[in-house]
Amino acid sequence: MKYLSAKEVAEKWNISRRRVQILCGEGRIKGAFKLSNVWAIPKDAEKPTDRRKTKKKQTREG
Repeated sequence: MKYLSAKEVAEKWNISRRRVQILCGEGRIKGAFKLSNVWAIPKDAEKPTDRRKTKKKQTREG
């Protein structure tokens, strides 16, 4: 099985490297594991859905 680094996956998924590391740390990327201080992520891993909450902007009427 081929593995990619967090940097390579970040470029592939168009998100930050830090975000990929956080997803790995939370166990949200299936098959990812840490070698020393580097994440090894399966090449065919799927991007998890973004569960972060966003605040709606309130419009000011007046």
